[in-house]
Amino acid sequence: MLDVFLQTLPFFAVIGLGYWAGRTGFFTREATAYLTKFVFYFALSAMLFGFSANMSLGDIFDPRAAVAYLWGCGLIYLIALSVAFARRLPLTQAAMEAHTAIIGNTGFLGVPMLVLLLGEQAAGTIILVLVIDLIVFSTLLTVIVTLSREGRLSLDLPRVIAMGLLKNPMIVAMALGLMWSATGTDLPQPVNAFMTLLGAAATPGALFAIGASLANNRAERVTVAGWLTVAKIILHPVAVAFAAFFLFNVAPYTAGVLVAASALPVAGNVYILAQHYDIAVARVSAAILISTAFSVLTLPPIIALATP
Repeated sequence: MLDVFLQTLPFFAVIGLGYWAGRTGFFTREATAYLTKFVFYFALSAMLFGFSANMSLGDIFDPRAAVAYLWGCGLIYLIALSVAFARRLPLTQAAMEAHTAIIGNTGFLGVPMLVLLLGEQAAGTIILVLVIDLIVFSTLLTVIVTLSREGRLSLDLPRVIAMGLLKNPMIVAMALGLMWSATGTDLPQPVNAFMTLLGAAATPGALFAIGASLANNRAERVTVAGWLTVAKIILHPVAVAFAAFFLFNVAPYTAGVLVAASALPVAGNVYILAQHYDIAVARVSAAILISTAFSVLTLPPIIALATP
């Protein structure tokens, strides 16, 4: 476990450096926004395209892994909903808290860190988790909020959801990569070198951007944010581990990657959704900050226990 902790420490050190730069004003909000945009639209997308272009759909879609991850997410989602309803929160706020409890920072933290820690063979499972988070649960949140606010599901909703997915560069990059992979031909050497070079900027850029973004978050609504942190970085991986290892007999290595991905702190894009819908912004922001800080301690032992 100490060995895993020492391996993860440099990643969190870069996050800490970004936090310092943002907190001291050396890295302004505007600079953070542009760095995040560069990572999101270019570096991380290049990395995901490179992974996907060298995989088949079968390398990514493992039915047992998908069902196990969905089962674990579903259990924690229902628990978080129940806790919110017990506090007499409206459906929209309960759904946002449930979303916060299961959506990890797979794109900016999971892809660069877990692939380096667990090997490139982990990329397919991590991409599977990312796809489920982005497509299944983001769509579920959109449907719940729309239904709650408008009292009905409009005919325009499928178009809105589809356009939202098409505007996400990570989804587009993975889809294009798989389309290229289906041709059965290797990427031309200059294209592959370009993607590798650009994708190499994703790891340090994403980690630094996470830290700089956290500098703008405030630890408000700490009690609720603390509960959501426990749900995300402790209960979520436990639920996924139970499903993967005991219920659905997922291959040990794949199960370990699923659990490691489930132990990631709350994703920054949850805050973007909270702002977009103007729902539970303060508690989501605090949950991202607190879960990222505590994941320094929780993530290494979970990775050490879950991976063979």
